[in-house]
Amino acid sequence: MTITQDTAHTRAPKNRKPRHRDASKGRFSPEAPARTSTAAQYTSHTVKPGTTFADFGLPIGLLNGLRDAGIDTPFPIQAATLPDAMAGRDVLGRAQTGSGKTLAFGLALLAQLDGGRARPNRPRALVLVPTRELAMQVADALTPLAKATGLWCRTVVGGMSFGRQADALNRGVDLLIATPGRLSDHVRQGTCTLSDVGFVALDEADQMADMGFLPQVREIMDLTPKTGQRLLFSATLDGAVGALVRQYLVEPVERSVAPVTASVTTMDHHVLSVSRHEKQAVATEIAAREGRTIMFVRTKHHADRMAQQMRMVGVPAVALHGGKTQGQRNRVLEDFKSGRSTALVATDVAARGIHVDDVSLVLHIDPPADSKDYLHRAGRTARAGASGTVVTLITPDQRGSVRRITERAGVKPKMAQVRPGDAELARITGAQQPSGEPVREPAPVRSAKRFEGRRSGNGGGHVRRGDGRRSPRQGGGDRDGGGQFGGSGRGSRNPHRGAAHGQRSRKVRE
Repeated sequence: MTITQDTAHTRAPKNRKPRHRDASKGRFSPEAPARTSTAAQYTSHTVKPGTTFADFGLPIGLLNGLRDAGIDTPFPIQAATLPDAMAGRDVLGRAQTGSGKTLAFGLALLAQLDGGRARPNRPRALVLVPTRELAMQVADALTPLAKATGLWCRTVVGGMSFGRQADALNRGVDLLIATPGRLSDHVRQGTCTLSDVGFVALDEADQMADMGFLPQVREIMDLTPKTGQRLLFSATLDGAVGALVRQYLVEPVERSVAPVTASVTTMDHHVLSVSRHEKQAVATEIAAREGRTIMFVRTKHHADRMAQQMRMVGVPAVALHGGKTQGQRNRVLEDFKSGRSTALVATDVAARGIHVDDVSLVLHIDPPADSKDYLHRAGRTARAGASGTVVTLITPDQRGSVRRITERAGVKPKMAQVRPGDAELARITGAQQPSGEPVREPAPVRSAKRFEGRRSGNGGGHVRRGDGRRSPRQGGGDRDGGGQFGGSGRGSRNPHRGAAHGQRSRKVRE
């Protein structure tokens, strides 16, 4: 079943005229002067001394919102992309994680929405992200700025109340932040129409490709106006992402502030060789260090077991993976962000989009599968200029495969062989002996953070739909979407599940 709408739009031909924003209406007009560039550009960008957000012509409300948030100086990716985005050009943004991409596209969208008003069930701008957690992160960053300009910013993600999301859409949403599966559900059920979407931002496009969401992304893009502006941000621009760029972006300007390898100067990389029977003890001593630590394992069962074993010896650890309900995932992140838990044991579900301040060490308990996963995991530390350490634990038989992975990632890690209690282990990671006093798993705490649709899908039960009828509870998919892999709330099968499952065969272990 293909999602359709009453005003579906086909993709414009490649020779269409460049677009131009009509500031008085907050929309684009197809009649406009030619763009200054007819080919994608690659630019390594730095911020000129003294540059402020006021230099980009942002509305006064946005400038006030930035000032209230204590944000004064733009990051390089923001300074590189805002002029082109504000001019109505399609933009490709490539930058390392934690570089400020959210404000790069968020400010451009909010600035161009300023002064307009959304109709019921018809959002004016759309941000597509691959995971629920990333949607929440984007919403946390952009909602205060939207309020400062009198705009409504809302989220549509799986695992949260479908009815509440439908009610919010019916009240009118200027900027909608959505995951592909759940947005497809709303389109199918008539609670969201995309014909007024003049601006689309795709964040972490390469991860959406890896997770098998591109068929849904294409369907969604086909339902937005062909004259709309597209902003695409991705760590890589090849393969499936490149095909998406060629299909939907017109004369895009590419702005990049970092290579795709891990060349962050504030990030130290280490590979520590351990014997198989001492690996658990070494990981636990590292988790007992001072400061926040994210540890990555391959499976959800390993994450739960590792966190439980660490709590038994005095380490306040929690597990995060796709097998948890959205409410549980929210609570785990709140515990980690608040400091109630200092060690987060995660599968790769957390490798993208989770921004927690002051994560000083990333530990690969299980080595990543490839260089891309290495970079995604490593990006949880050394964000926005902060320093951090990335450590990979290997057994002797993993030495060759990890060496190839780090080489492809552009990393030259320092090698060492360690045992529990070693001074070298403590020097590199800050490892210390755990207290030995068991730590209880944190009790559920209701988050005070603002996020509409607090009720999570707990599997089973019913929720109210927008039309007042009761339907099976939505959610429970491993990563995103309404239902399983973004299927319809009415129980229909997702036509792309087979393709998604095939593309995600490696990830489904989480």
